Amino acid sequence: MNDNPYASCIEACTDCAEACDTCVAACLREDDVKAMTRCIGLDIDCAQLCRLAVGAMTRSSEAAEAICNACAEVCDMCADECAKHSMQHCQDCAAACRRCAAECRKMSGPGGQRARVTSATAH
Repeated sequence: MNDNPYASCIEACTDCAEACDTCVAACLREDDVKAMTRCIGLDIDCAQLCRLAVGAMTRSSEAAEAICNACAEVCDMCADECAKHSMQHCQDCAAACRRCAAECRKMSGPGGQRARVTSATAH
């Protein structure tokens, strides 16, 4: 995977999806599950979008940039929600989401990996 120009973003998205899955499972075991409803929903959305982004980057899809932009937005939403809760699984998830959002923005932004891949394939 090291030869993939998206390797660091793929790793961050994979780690984030796993952290979100862990958070969902732990939230469902909390005493007040109802209080965790938004967290659980955003965790599920974030994990699915992260996995979609991984697939798009692995295939060097022309949609990878758009998907990663959306992924960064949802990661921010999930991180903000998880950060509101004191449980360690939520704090760990928030950190993974923030790292993923940063990597997705770095990959898809001006001068990011996507720009380098596009210009390399144009030659």
